[in-house]
Amino acid sequence: MPRRRKQFPCGHQGYGQVCHRCAQAEGQKEKLKQEQEIARQLRRNWEASFERDPIDLRSLPKPMVSKARDIIQALGEGVDYRQFKGKRLNHDRHVISIPLNYDYRLLCQDVDNRIEPKAVLSHEDYNVKKPKA
Repeated sequence: MPRRRKQFPCGHQGYGQVCHRCAQAEGQKEKLKQEQEIARQLRRNWEASFERDPIDLRSLPKPMVSKARDIIQALGEGVDYRQFKGKRLNHDRHVISIPLNYDYRLLCQDVDNRIEPKAVLSHEDYNVKKPKA
């Protein structure tokens, strides 16, 4: 005796107890919701991480943010700024410029033999805004 296909409430036809097509679509929707929630949580954590920074790093690309944070942390631990190719400016020896890459510079100030970060500037802003002699 041949098996009979039955019509499910969703409108699909099949042999089983449930519509596998709809079950699979529902599973994909759940997976997508979980992925979106994970992405939302990562975004919230990323935004919250800026609250701990001593200077504003929100306008930087992600690789530059992590590099700037690493350098700021190392400077706080007493690592010499010259290990990061940092240089004192000629006109004001208390201002130190540390390159993050070709496009960004970390400006710090030497206060009582302690290096304090002041700002991260793009190369164009650095050339325009750095104090002139």
